[in-house]
Amino acid sequence: MIHALLPIYLASVMGASMSAIGLIEGIAGSTASIVKVFSGAASDWLGKRKLLAALGYGLAALTKPIFPLAPSLGFILAARFLDRVGKGIRGAPRDALIADISPAEARGASFGLRQSLDTVGAFVGPLIAIWLMWRSADNFRFVFWIAILPAFLSFALIMVAVREPERSAGLRKVRNPLSVSEMKRLDLNIG
Repeated sequence: MIHALLPIYLASVMGASMSAIGLIEGIAGSTASIVKVFSGAASDWLGKRKLLAALGYGLAALTKPIFPLAPSLGFILAARFLDRVGKGIRGAPRDALIADISPAEARGASFGLRQSLDTVGAFVGPLIAIWLMWRSADNFRFVFWIAILPAFLSFALIMVAVREPERSAGLRKVRNPLSVSEMKRLDLNIG
């Protein structure tokens, strides 16, 4: 909900230039992509997928109140950066956790359900934001406050409703997955 309205909010309320908006969104997008590499590796190395996924959802939820309270573009940039760090942290461990808890014969269905729910949220969230903007006479901050609810609900659900399965002893002895020797073992056919 926030991300759908943020460029308009930055331009119309905070007076941000298109360059500033592009810079904020560019930093946010690249941050999430870069962090994903390390969070997936950390998930394998630590063997704590739920912890990392919850950390990512929690960090994203904690940044949400910054948006309606932000007095300047610097605060928005910081909130957007931290929010995308949270997204980067949670993605790979969450998907690995889905693979860990899904029966082998239902992994495709499990990933399909996760992606479907993500897509529904990406569609319904902006629709709700538009409806709330209409009902609140374009009160961006009101909509930003409402957007905090699903963020904290996501965090609460992973904390309460998801149990991480025990990992076998062989899986616990993963070396640093970002080391050169481990990457060579991936047998990537690139080219």
